[in-house]
Amino acid sequence: MNQMYTPAPPASHDAIIAATQTWLEKAVIGLNLCPFAKAVHVKNQIRYIVSAAQSVDALLSDLEAELQTLHAADPADIDTILLIHPDVLQDFMDYNDFLETADKAIEGLELDGEIQIASFHPHYQFAGTAANDIENYTNRSPYPILHLLREASIERAVEAFPQAETIFEKNMETLRELGLEGWQQLGLLKP
Repeated sequence: MNQMYTPAPPASHDAIIAATQTWLEKAVIGLNLCPFAKAVHVKNQIRYIVSAAQSVDALLSDLEAELQTLHAADPADIDTILLIHPDVLQDFMDYNDFLETADKAIEGLELDGEIQIASFHPHYQFAGTAANDIENYTNRSPYPILHLLREASIERAVEAFPQAETIFEKNMETLRELGLEGWQQLGLLKP
């Protein structure tokens, strides 16, 4: 019997946002990987945007629009934006290279010193690590994400958390204790 393969339909924007929110709640907040995330989450100050971009140029256009949205918004309404782009920059090295373009977009819009970008990707890999080293999971998300942050918010958060420079080391220790099996039990994404 000859069966035809039918690929699964792409996830809806609502499903992509739901998966991202689950990751945020279980990993970022649940494991306390970012001690600043809970407050903006609880106050509904995170804007989740799913880009329909199919090319780097289209993603850059979406990024510029969201940078301007964050710049213009009242921080009490939108303090941070997660620009999720499921259909472009699936390869981590391509994504990593795009971060330079994203930084140039910030400069081009004269938003340097006001907004910065944090990076999350399903295949995130720190330099000098193996692909499945648990430390990489601190920045692994269900979909590629450009996280747009207000620098003023970061500064306030760092003032409230005086040992901010220890967050990275603490996250590494948390994930080493959790291990790959523990991460997999969270059900967020495949290693």
